[in-house]
Amino acid sequence: MERRKLGRQGLTVSAVGFGCMSLGIADIYSSSIRSDDDAVALIHRSIDLGVTFLDTANIYGDSEQKVGKALKGRRDRVELATKFGFTEATGSTPRTGGIDGRPEAVRAACDTSLQRLGVEHIDLYYLHRVDPDVPIEETVGAMAGLVRAGKVRHLGLSEAGAATIRRAHKVHPITALQSEYSLWSRDPEDEILPTVQELGIGFVAYSPLGRGFLAGRFKSIDDPAPDDWRHSSPRFQGENFGKNLALVDRVNALARNKGCTPSQLALAWLLARSEDIVPIPGTSSIARLEENAAATDVRLTPADLAELDRIAPKGAAVGQRYAPAMMEMVNR
Repeated sequence: MERRKLGRQGLTVSAVGFGCMSLGIADIYSSSIRSDDDAVALIHRSIDLGVTFLDTANIYGDSEQKVGKALKGRRDRVELATKFGFTEATGSTPRTGGIDGRPEAVRAACDTSLQRLGVEHIDLYYLHRVDPDVPIEETVGAMAGLVRAGKVRHLGLSEAGAATIRRAHKVHPITALQSEYSLWSRDPEDEILPTVQELGIGFVAYSPLGRGFLAGRFKSIDDPAPDDWRHSSPRFQGENFGKNLALVDRVNALARNKGCTPSQLALAWLLARSEDIVPIPGTSSIARLEENAAATDVRLTPADLAELDRIAPKGAAVGQRYAPAMMEMVNR
C-alpha cells in the first residue's frame, strides 16, 4: 500500500484509509456487520492490506469500541483518527445531534474516546463540525491542550470553511481537513483545496464513492434498505436519482474501458488530484475493502482525467448532498 504525508506536521498514513462509521451505526447505511467479531475481522483485514488509516467518531454508535477491540496488539500498526463535536445526549445519529465546541466539552469528549478505544493517544483528532456559538480559537485552543497533554498527536477539522481554517491554523497547526469530496461532490475545489494546500494541511476525502452511488451499487431508488439513511438524501430522491444514475452510468463505462471497477476509478481520480489527498471509503464488506485497497494500482492518464472532467464536472450531481438541517452545519 502506498503511503502519503498528510500535511506538514509529520503524519504519514496509508494512501487509502478506512471510514469506520458503518461498524457502529446500522441505521445510517445498510451494514453486514452483525457482531463485534465481524467488525474486528474487517479491521484486521484492513491492516493486513496496508489500509492502516482508520477513521471513526464518538457518535458512530459503538464504532470506537469495536475499533478498540480490533487494535489490541495492533495499535502500533495503524494511524488512528476519531472526531468529536456532535452532542451525544440524545443517543441519536449525526442527523439530529447538536454541536458543542466548548473547551470543557473538548476535553471530556477526548477522555471518553480514549476510554472507548482503549488507547493512550489518538493520532488525529478532528472537530467534527464547527460550533457557531463558540469561537474557533477557543475550541482549537482546548484541542491544542490535548496535544500538550500527550493525549492527541495531530489536530484536524471537518467541514470547516476557508476563513475558519485560517483562524484555527493560527492557534495550532492543523494537520488535516476532512470534507466530502468525490466525482459528484467537487465543491472543495473552489476555496477549500487551495486554502489547505497553501497552508500545508492535508485533505481527507470522506464519502469518496458518493455514499455508494459511484460504486454502481444502485439501479433503483428502492435498492437501499427501507431504513437506510440515503432515502433522506436529496440526491437519492425522486427525479434526482434518475439524473444522478445517468452520471454514474458514464463513469461505469469508463471504468470498464480501464479494466477496473467504478469504485476503483473514483478513488484513483481522487488520488490523482494531489498527493495531499487521502480518501477514506467506508464499507462493512471484506470484498469491498479489498476492492478499494486495490485502487492504488489504477493509473489514470491525462486523457482519462480529461474524460472524467467532461462526464463528471463540478455541479454534475443533482440535489444537495445533505438535507437542509445538516447542510446548515457544514462549511462554516
